[in-house]
Amino acid sequence: MNKKILVLFMAVLLAVFTAACGSGSNSAAPSQTPEASNGAAKESEEITIKHKLGEAKLKKNPQNVVVFDYGVLDSLDKLGIEVKGVAQSSIPPYLEKFKDAKYTNIGSLKEPDFEKINAMKPDVIFISGRQQDAYEELNKIAPTIFLGVDTTKYMESFTENMKTLGTIFGKEAQVDEELAKINDSIKQLNEKATASGKNALIVLVNEGKLSAYGPGSRFGILHDVFGFAAVDKNIEVSTHGQSVSAEYVAEKDPDYLFVVDRGVISGNQGVSAAAKEAVENDLVKNTKAFKNGNIIYLDANYWYLSGGGLVSTANMADEILKDIKW
Repeated sequence: MNKKILVLFMAVLLAVFTAACGSGSNSAAPSQTPEASNGAAKESEEITIKHKLGEAKLKKNPQNVVVFDYGVLDSLDKLGIEVKGVAQSSIPPYLEKFKDAKYTNIGSLKEPDFEKINAMKPDVIFISGRQQDAYEELNKIAPTIFLGVDTTKYMESFTENMKTLGTIFGKEAQVDEELAKINDSIKQLNEKATASGKNALIVLVNEGKLSAYGPGSRFGILHDVFGFAAVDKNIEVSTHGQSVSAEYVAEKDPDYLFVVDRGVISGNQGVSAAAKEAVENDLVKNTKAFKNGNIIYLDANYWYLSGGGLVSTANMADEILKDIKW
């Protein structure tokens, strides 16, 4: 009898020990699911981005993002991507939320605050033409990517920049969707502009002085992409445009006169008095553009300050579609 009890006791003890071992193995950290493993791999995946000034190696989905270019900033905002540092001094009204103290002010568009940026230890820095001279120093702090638009091939360059952002942040499908919408608006605009057979001139007004821009220039998208024939195909291509006078505008006699008022950037609301005075004088009042109500003041926040972004480029096309008299 005692032998049977002993055997039974040993059997029960063995069962308890086996169960305990099984439970212990289950309590260890569970292995990742294939989906979780793929997600983790993507987070740590290192990519190489080639750009105009060199190449940058960084991990996908960087979290600590510094942005100087407002076109890139409006694109990241549109894609729902958080940034940590921005150049706050000249931020256009449509991006005013980035003036909040939760964003680090990284200096002005022309003068980066290297000390602040270095202290942030960013994962990536996005720049464009205004910061080009600071590239080498910024690139010592963090991978720095130039995403300025090449105005000689505006849409190709813009599209490439947006797809680069899609690749970096895993937003390829959303970028393609936004680009499709923009291309649709531009197609409508181009068809109307081409069918009208009318020509155009675009000028920048700065402190009462006029500068004209033609195809391939800073504002050449008006001709090269939107489809407006240039009233003068020989305008000098430069960042600051070709200095012109009211006599020049009157002589060229454009069907449409588009005006970018830099005074708006200086804090004026609407069209500045200096721009009105410089543009709508007695000489220009003799042009077809004035007589037919086709002097169009463009939003300088999109055309002068940002441009090349998912929001700015869309609005540049849409405001002309909305405001122009065909």
